[in-house]
Amino acid sequence: MPEERLQKILARAGVASRRACEELVAEGHVSVDGETVTEPGTKADPETQDIRIDGRRVRSEPHEYWLLNKPKGVVCTNYDPAGRRRPIDLVTGSKARLFPVGRLDAASKGLLLMTNDGEFANRLTHPRYGVPKTYIATVGGKVTGRDVQRLLRGMHVAEGKARVARVRVLKRGSARSALEITLREGRNRQIRRMLAALRHPVRDLVRTRIGRIGLRGLGPGRSRRLTPGEVEYLRGLGEEAPKTGRPARQTRKKGRPGAGAPSRGAAKAPSYEPGRTRAADKPSRPTRKRSRRTP
Repeated sequence: MPEERLQKILARAGVASRRACEELVAEGHVSVDGETVTEPGTKADPETQDIRIDGRRVRSEPHEYWLLNKPKGVVCTNYDPAGRRRPIDLVTGSKARLFPVGRLDAASKGLLLMTNDGEFANRLTHPRYGVPKTYIATVGGKVTGRDVQRLLRGMHVAEGKARVARVRVLKRGSARSALEITLREGRNRQIRRMLAALRHPVRDLVRTRIGRIGLRGLGPGRSRRLTPGEVEYLRGLGEEAPKTGRPARQTRKKGRPGAGAPSRGAAKAPSYEPGRTRAADKPSRPTRKRSRRTP
């Protein structure tokens, strides 16, 4: 086997995600043939060289893929000195060294993937691939059309400009609103920070889907193995990077009036995407009555 970068070898062996493995190397936890390595770009041959983490030999193990419905209060780490519940504590039926794919903060809940396949985890979390993740956020106050447009256009945070890919208003009230938000990037606490900047503090946040994979039939704190078909689908999401540029405006279908309108009983919650502006969100202008001149 040809030499490969250490972080890739460690991730494939199920140690952690590739990004986390880079940190392990940089912090001096990894040795090759007895010598500590601190350069993440260092290459090695796992077939002929002795690679260890804190003295423990790195060995490959069969890859596993799990779906977990994370409850509130569970911290997305495998090491917590405070002794709080971790996602790995909720996965039953596996002896593999699983780790979370991405993060949900302790106050958030919902869909969380668990695996020991670092390459799989990297493709689902790296911003380059733009994997869609959907959340339902319950916030304080009445969300306006202008608020929605600001979420879509983006706003500056400490790491740069952050934006959402799609917004659907599920409920709009004077004291509380509910939004379905889809992200294709994963900044730390992004939804909470963006909505807080709009003066709509998040009261409840649930991740409901990654792509089309959801939580149907899986109660809080429960887990199950992903099916082979679901794993292949998720791999596909991480293989195709989204097209760059501003999405084209949506145009109405030609034909008889009402063509393409939602059927009776369909959800009436407004949906927003970049490049699409609803007429109802534009400020109305007062109209003046023209006086008819007499000859």
